[in-house]
Amino acid sequence: MIVKYSRHFHKSYKLRIKPYPKVRKRFEERLGLFMKDPTNPVLKDHKLIGKMRTFKAFSITGDIRVIYFQETDFTVIFIDIGTHNQVYGK
Repeated sequence: MIVKYSRHFHKSYKLRIKPYPKVRKRFEERLGLFMKDPTNPVLKDHKLIGKMRTFKAFSITGDIRVIYFQETDFTVIFIDIGTHNQVYGK
């Protein structure tokens, strides 16, 4: 699995995740799981609906999500990371 990161993802990560060591560690753990098996049930991977229907998401913690786009069978682009409200705009 190849993971690419959008510019927006880098900015969101720097502001929302990097300052918090426990969350950063959890992200790294979940990223490892995702790269080995994106369908691992721990990730709670799911397709999005509505205006975000071209994207998918998986959970880092109970409230923190990664939004991504499946570019090819082996390549994904991480679009955003943050709390449910931050990434879904509610």
